[in-house]
Amino acid sequence: MQLAEPDFSRKLNISLRARVTLVVVITPEEERVVSQIREVCERWDPPRQCIAWDSVDGFSVIAGNRNFLNQSRDPLTALDDIVKTGEDAVIILKDFHEYWNNPQVKRRIRNFSQQFRYNRRTIVIVTPTPRIPEEIRDEAVIVHFPPPTASELSADLDILLVTSGITSSLSPGGREKIIQAALGMTLNQARRAFSKAIVTRGTLDDQDIDTIIADKKDILSTSDALEFYSYTEASENVGGLAVLKDWLRLRERAFTRDARDFGLPSPKGIALIGIPGTGKSLTAKMIADLWHLPLLRLDVGALFGSLVGESEERTRRALSLAETISPCILWVDEIEKAFAFGSGDAGTSQRVFAHLLTWMQDKTSPCFVVATANNIAALPPELLRKGRFDEIFFLDLPTLEERREIFTVHLKKRKCVPAEFDLDTLARESEGYVGAEIEQTIIDAMYRAFSENMRRVTTADILLCMKTQVPLSVSQRETVAALRAWLAEGRAQSASRTVAATATNGKTIALETFDTGRP
Repeated sequence: MQLAEPDFSRKLNISLRARVTLVVVITPEEERVVSQIREVCERWDPPRQCIAWDSVDGFSVIAGNRNFLNQSRDPLTALDDIVKTGEDAVIILKDFHEYWNNPQVKRRIRNFSQQFRYNRRTIVIVTPTPRIPEEIRDEAVIVHFPPPTASELSADLDILLVTSGITSSLSPGGREKIIQAALGMTLNQARRAFSKAIVTRGTLDDQDIDTIIADKKDILSTSDALEFYSYTEASENVGGLAVLKDWLRLRERAFTRDARDFGLPSPKGIALIGIPGTGKSLTAKMIADLWHLPLLRLDVGALFGSLVGESEERTRRALSLAETISPCILWVDEIEKAFAFGSGDAGTSQRVFAHLLTWMQDKTSPCFVVATANNIAALPPELLRKGRFDEIFFLDLPTLEERREIFTVHLKKRKCVPAEFDLDTLARESEGYVGAEIEQTIIDAMYRAFSENMRRVTTADILLCMKTQVPLSVSQRETVAALRAWLAEGRAQSASRTVAATATNGKTIALETFDTGRP
């Protein structure tokens, strides 16, 4: 059986009172585990004897009766010496996963777990690996030790500031965001991140939030399916999508303690559906920048392995890692492709995504899921139902005003001065173009100007390049029409402020009409 609750001390205390004889604690944080076990033993009346063993120093007494002097360094001998401890002792075995392959060690542990049921001795094995032999797994209570809480990190930060002699200039909100940024790290990782920020700039202030978040990137090296993205897009670098931006700004403080105290739950996520090139992936990067949260991209293809059970284990590990790093943004790009593995995989893809869907529904950790999709027909209906997403947004072809804004954004990005261009004409002539196509016309125009003695690009250059490009609204006319009809049926909220209205089935759905009759 497993204990998943985060209150390790309370659960350990219950296990000791229930005379559980074998506990396996899975964590790399050996020091924190030993400290909490010692505190639990010292709170007993009278205090319970607590002894730790490793293959270098042998036994050492860390709480209670200090009369145990055995120094056995051989694991089998050490297990024999355990019977010499007090009948209410807690014995911590470090690095014992190194001896899992020894049949005698496994047999001795099983014998002890059965014999100790009649007294109050408890063996606690602390291991960083979740690979536990089946023989031992059946005898043990398995505990996944949680990372440090916000209060633990805050207390450790205070100690670090005092010992370093540095005066913090963090605002109250900045301190909370720095603690949030460190959530999911081990205590040692958080200390290193705090120390590095202090040493780099000689202080600790709100500007160090991104530094702490960047240090989380190393944690992701254990998963091939998760990729860390640095902040690259501010909201002002994303043209249009005013309704979606307003929705996101209302939830900018959604992961703070104030929101919890107010009674608000953490938002679950959003689905971004629509025409390719309208900024769905860009939006995921914008959310991470707006909310100052780490952005993780889930590579669906990397979840699948060739061995039996490997795909399910990779999925569990990736989602568990995302929860460890939370609060974070989990970006699942082109999620419809995840359901396209077919039925020839013995049901593996169905099991993987059943696990994913269940996790999206039941998760309590502050993992905000951003799922993007181009092909609605490939999405199972259970994915888009309420409860898995807070809202479903449709990213339509940009309106006239949005196209003007998109031209402004991309001209600035390419070191051009927007005021030198006829933005109204460009917006009007680019009807039916998506943001990615508008960006490409600017790049093509700049190549033209660059090849002609590096002259300055003009409105005429962009208009000329626009005439040679066939937009998706023309080349994929039927697909675009089907997507917009889906929105017109009231199945999602438009991400943009729109200028015209179409009545469908008693609902008024805002849509801008456009002419795709291009030569």
